[in-house]
Amino acid sequence: MTQGKHIAVFSMTPLFPEMVMGGGQAQLKKVALHLGEQGHKLTILSTRREGSQAPFRWHDNVEILPILRFKQPYPEPYFTPIYHIANAMRYVGAAIAAADVHYSHDGGLIFPYVYQRKPTVISLRSIIYPETMQCAFLFQGDAWILPSEHTRASYHAAVAQFAPAVGERMHAIHNGFDWDFFRYTPPQSIFEMIPRSIAERPTLLFPHRPEAAKGIYEVVQVARKLVHDHDWHDLRVLVPRWLDADTAPANRDYYAKLRQAIHEATLDDNFVFHDWVPEAQIAEYYSLADATLCIGNCVETFGNTVFESLGCGTPVIAARVATYRDLLPEEHISRVDYGDIDAAADLADQLLRTRRRASAATQAYLRAHFSQERMVSRYADVIVNARQLPPLAYRVPRLDESTRYRLAPWCSVSARRGIFHDFHSDYTRDEILLRLSREHPDGFAGAAVAAQRLRSWLDEGFVVPVPDLDSAEPPK
Repeated sequence: MTQGKHIAVFSMTPLFPEMVMGGGQAQLKKVALHLGEQGHKLTILSTRREGSQAPFRWHDNVEILPILRFKQPYPEPYFTPIYHIANAMRYVGAAIAAADVHYSHDGGLIFPYVYQRKPTVISLRSIIYPETMQCAFLFQGDAWILPSEHTRASYHAAVAQFAPAVGERMHAIHNGFDWDFFRYTPPQSIFEMIPRSIAERPTLLFPHRPEAAKGIYEVVQVARKLVHDHDWHDLRVLVPRWLDADTAPANRDYYAKLRQAIHEATLDDNFVFHDWVPEAQIAEYYSLADATLCIGNCVETFGNTVFESLGCGTPVIAARVATYRDLLPEEHISRVDYGDIDAAADLADQLLRTRRRASAATQAYLRAHFSQERMVSRYADVIVNARQLPPLAYRVPRLDESTRYRLAPWCSVSARRGIFHDFHSDYTRDEILLRLSREHPDGFAGAAVAAQRLRSWLDEGFVVPVPDLDSAEPPK
């Protein structure tokens, strides 16, 4: 075996010995453990917060130093005193200088001069948070990992306008899962957290962070229809409470408004709030439910919830938003157009009545296409073998009558509602754009459209220019 490398890892999100705050951190732990087991030494610098201030290890070769002072709770991590930013840059810069390779998980390190003297790999796990998008446009590293084709295509459509060669450094690597863990697991210890009587009732899950975009208010509407129109009076909807639900003002407001909406819908007895579920009990949690709801408008870069739930045998109802549109074939997941509450309620009613579980074919598909072994192996290959490349050349794109355009990758066509825009969370029925996108999926000439209409499409993000090296203006 070749000698192990020293890898300096940056994580703007806090890390914990046993608990994970989200899907991105779950994937980081899998990759870190795999690299550690291969003999590589990892030093992970993360943001500190209550419950995560002392150094700890996930493995003999994987040390986590929660010493960065970015603002907590999320978002706006850079909304912190200027000396915290300077200290973080110094700590991270020193760790990178002492390492062979730098890996930035989830982006967030927006200063290229901190890392560009060493081979650097970044993995962007979001397409909505400001610091992650800044990382994308300021990128001067050597390899870029995206967790889905939707995310890769979206970042490429935006950034390649200015750095056409960026696509050559992009790798789309889907998240992978331990299917021996995410399988049907008879609920036992989970009843220490939620009432045991839940097992006797029709149950839906909303296992998401406290963000309105995750779809909780859509779930309230679906539950109202199920209870009042479909007679599921004993329905229970399980909602985990975030780690700082009682201490962070924004989260206190979130839960107060949510409880008020639930009360106004006369659903107080139907919603059950409980503590955040530890990683060790999450398979039991999924297994006890009849369905999991992912019907919000959040622009997910992957969406672990769908896969974890299906692995445990619990069907999923998901909105056709971002990655939820195409990561799984139709036969393995129930989809609705975003905002179609009636359709979501009808699907939930069917699942509650039939108590259908995810099929053996779905389980086989998950194991074949989303294995943890494949994911960590591909990450390790990109990170360990990263080599320094010349700096990317950034250029100002010049758009003229010869420029071609195509429907943006964050837009999709709904058969009934027109064009759905992930970032607008809404539909538009523009017959001209519908026709052009249907007749010219690889791009149409800008000259084919009135200039004012084309500018409007560009300004609102419905179309993007097709990158062309010859149409870029070289830097002066």
